[in-house]
Amino acid sequence: MKIALPDSQGRLHDYRLTGTPIETAPLGPDAPRVIFAAAHVTADPFTANDPSGPAAVDWQATMAFRRHLAGLGLGIAEAMDTAQRGMGLDWPEALELVRRTRAELPDALVANGCGTDQLEPADARSLDDVRRAYLEQVGAIQRVGGRLVVMASRALVRVARSPDDYRRIYGEVLEAADQPVILHWLGQMFDPALRGYWGAERFEEAVETALAVIEDNVAKVDGIKISLLDKEKEIAMRRRLPAGVKMYTGDDFDYPELIAGDDEGFSHALLGIFDPIAPAAAAAVHRLGCGDRAGFQAILEPTVPLSRLIFRAPTQYYKTGVVFLAWLNGFQDHFVMLGGAQAMRPLPYFTEIFERADRSGLLRDPELAVARMRKLLAVYGV
Repeated sequence: MKIALPDSQGRLHDYRLTGTPIETAPLGPDAPRVIFAAAHVTADPFTANDPSGPAAVDWQATMAFRRHLAGLGLGIAEAMDTAQRGMGLDWPEALELVRRTRAELPDALVANGCGTDQLEPADARSLDDVRRAYLEQVGAIQRVGGRLVVMASRALVRVARSPDDYRRIYGEVLEAADQPVILHWLGQMFDPALRGYWGAERFEEAVETALAVIEDNVAKVDGIKISLLDKEKEIAMRRRLPAGVKMYTGDDFDYPELIAGDDEGFSHALLGIFDPIAPAAAAAVHRLGCGDRAGFQAILEPTVPLSRLIFRAPTQYYKTGVVFLAWLNGFQDHFVMLGGAQAMRPLPYFTEIFERADRSGLLRDPELAVARMRKLLAVYGV
């Protein structure tokens, strides 16, 4: 099967598909790593809302995708940045997403993003404002039985004056948690508004505050996910975590190495890339659980070039690539995103994703993917 694809200059070339769809192997309860896929949402393409207005979600397709992830044995990281949290999905809709996933999949492993996004950073005047915003979300999520991922706060980075301010706010938030939480350190490449998080520009200083927060509240912390796209920083922090506290890799560039680990430890995973490559993630970790490290690498390593492309700078627009693959693979009937974010990447980005997904065995129905790719090309006049 082949398709004519344009290069970056608009010249057409024939691309012949060569990939074989990955055979799925769902994870069981005894999996060797805890694996969360941060899940996207499907927009309602028929809404009358302007892209800058309230989010309009296609709940049927959104929930169907979560059933797909749970069916593979993966955990779901809900209402986080992959769901366009803070980039199209506001707090009321995020809470509705949490509620629906809890009702739809009551027995699934789900962790829910808890932040301060109902508070505009410009409106934050004090740490008390940030505290109230966090605790509002803590209470709302816990009232529906949800487990927390404590997300980084744009408002906190605006009003905090010292590392001690972070320790105080996180201490109060964690005190209110009814079960151990996952902390989420999101780097500025994912959200430029988070520059200087933990009260420091340099990693070496910021990590000391993050570790202090964990050590102050170790009984309330299940683990921490860091999304800094720097494996050496993750490994350095992983080696210093208190016993029993997990490192969840958020490194969408080096996840095979980090999950496999070394003689001193390994990372679990909470990754946006595990949304589009969920079958590969489940199959690879299954092989790892069977003691087949080579099989793990053989499945997961070929997905890395695809992930590096999807998460290329400006990294915050990676959701466009995630939803594009969901459309190619038939999980939704259109390529429309909240906030019109489908327009945030150029055509060569999509054609390269198509090719790399094929070579990684991640086009589950190649004929459908080719048909949909042709529809996208037609929009661009190809």
